[in-house]
Amino acid sequence: MRRFLLSAILAACCCFGAEAGEITSTYTDLDTGRDCTTFAMNAEEGQFANMVCNGYRGYPVIIYSADLRESVFYGFPPAGDLAPTWESFAAFNSTGPKVEWRIEENGDLRIPFATIHRWSVSNPEDPDRQVEVLVVAKVGQIAERDGCVVGLVMATGNTKANETARRIADEQARGFACGADERVLVGGELSVPEFQRQEN
Repeated sequence: MRRFLLSAILAACCCFGAEAGEITSTYTDLDTGRDCTTFAMNAEEGQFANMVCNGYRGYPVIIYSADLRESVFYGFPPAGDLAPTWESFAAFNSTGPKVEWRIEENGDLRIPFATIHRWSVSNPEDPDRQVEVLVVAKVGQIAERDGCVVGLVMATGNTKANETARRIADEQARGFACGADERVLVGGELSVPEFQRQEN
C-alpha cells in the first residue's frame, strides 16, 4: 500500500504541469530560532551555518549562510547533495521572516512550484542603507529535485513588486532550466543588486 501511494505521488509530481490548475498563494513563517535545525556549523574560521527549516507541507527550506550572506534552496535538493549551488547577492544580505508559496491545485493535489521571498540587501554605494528585493525561486520537487532563483524584483520604490513577482513565478518557474536559462531582472527607481550563482 505504501509503495502504491509513493508511486502515485511520484507520478503526480512527474506529470505536474501537464494540466494547469488554479494557482493560489500560501504563506509560511521562517524563524530560524524556532523553525530551523542546524546541521553544519563553524563559528570560528569561515563562520558558516547550514540549516534545514519548516516550509510548506513537508517541502523544506534550506538556508546556507556564510560571511553575512545567505543562499536558500526551497523544496527538495538533489539527492545526496548537502550543498546545492550557492546563489546569493554579492553584497551582505539576509532573508525575511515570511515565504510566499505559489501553489497549483489539481483536484486534491496542492503542489508548490515557486516561492517569493523578501530579502534585505546592503546598498553597495551606502553600506548603512538596506534595499529590499523579492527573490522568485523554482521549488525543487521530490522527483526532479531541481530548484534555483528564477527572477529578482526590486521592491524598494516599486509599488507593483508583489504583482510582478507573482507573474514571473507563474509564467517562468515551472519550465525554468536552472543553470541554463537567464534570470528575469526587474528594477525600479534602483537597479537590482548584483546576484551571483556559483556552480559546484
